[in-house]
Amino acid sequence: MRDDNCLFCKIIGGEIPSSKVYEDEYVFAFRDINPQAPVHVLVVPKEHIPCADAVDAANSVYVAKCFEAIAKIAKAEGLDKGYRVINNCGEYGGQSVQHLHFHLVGGVKLSEKIL
Repeated sequence: MRDDNCLFCKIIGGEIPSSKVYEDEYVFAFRDINPQAPVHVLVVPKEHIPCADAVDAANSVYVAKCFEAIAKIAKAEGLDKGYRVINNCGEYGGQSVQHLHFHLVGGVKLSEKIL
């Protein structure tokens, strides 16, 4: 399912350009336009899922496929010393695009602090 008003759905569909780093049947991944680390990739399911609250038995395969892709992308990006995966859910969680996505961040030693 696609949301025609969704920024990430438009990126997945090729209507908005991106710096793609990975794509398969379930997942699309691209470089963040405002990177917070040397490697900052957004990993999104091709199915429009608004946020983590909307994950259910019918669409959870997309989440599993995202994490399978994250491992592949991390290896391809040389993140052998580690990385962080972040998901923001809802307004108070800092979610700015209402399409489930995971931030893969690395390439530098990250602080143990989250905030």
